[in-house]
Amino acid sequence: MFAKLGERVLYEGRIISLAIGTFAAPDGSSFDRDVVHHPGAVGVVPVHEDGTVILVRQYRAPLDAEILEIPAGIRDVDGEPPELTAARELAEEVGMRAGSTELLCRFHNSPGFSDEEVFVYLAQGLSETEDDRQGIEEQHLRIERVNLWDVPSMIANGEITDAKTIIGLTLTLARSGPVG
Repeated sequence: MFAKLGERVLYEGRIISLAIGTFAAPDGSSFDRDVVHHPGAVGVVPVHEDGTVILVRQYRAPLDAEILEIPAGIRDVDGEPPELTAARELAEEVGMRAGSTELLCRFHNSPGFSDEEVFVYLAQGLSETEDDRQGIEEQHLRIERVNLWDVPSMIANGEITDAKTIIGLTLTLARSGPVG
């Protein structure tokens, strides 16, 4: 059986930390792995009654590019349940409140090196509220409404490349029935 024996933290950043973890293997040997600790994140698929979804085009520094994604944010408030983080991010980024939210899925982005867990919610019954964009990237994001039925071609042609967005939109589309 595998077991974690310990770890040594190499770097503590504003959001992530990097450690070298030492693990025991079933044969009794030990091995080291790089581990990125991340507080987790949420994503929200806000769907209007007309079948359009709200996406944001936001600059992402690691890519040095703007990408199209669902509203999302880091779980950076200690003890806050992910559904409340999702509601907060929806209001902050796009100025919307949901009449109902439902967990679509949770997933691990890159479990080979990171413990980040992402919760993706479907938000319906949308109404406007004040936005409260945090950080320079959010302050300059652009809101776009996209027809849900256009999503498969947007993924196929590389217009949408973000994993949480692809997962959330694909699951939402699957719930909506066959493409017609």
